[in-house]
Amino acid sequence: MANHKSAIKAHEQSLQRRDRNNRMKSRVRRAIRATRSAIGAIDGGNEDQTSGARESIRATSALIDKLASKGVIHRNAAARHKSRLEKRIRKTSAPAPEG
Repeated sequence: MANHKSAIKAHEQSLQRRDRNNRMKSRVRRAIRATRSAIGAIDGGNEDQTSGARESIRATSALIDKLASKGVIHRNAAARHKSRLEKRIRKTSAPAPEG
């Protein structure tokens, strides 16, 4: 443990930041999980379910962007998460190819 008062304070602040970052990362993981389940619940292009999933993606993307701007997650990781969610909903809500 640090001996100087400023080093002790810096250590305490780093612990607080780490806890906050871990809480926020957990919040994003929960949001991504909820969005994936909302996308998985879409059956046959039901408009209500699709709009609910799109709203869930919008909220999750906003949260991901917020964490990336604060440096909690890397901006490339944020882009990857958002891209995969969009790809998943496009795949689910697209009409099946005929033939």
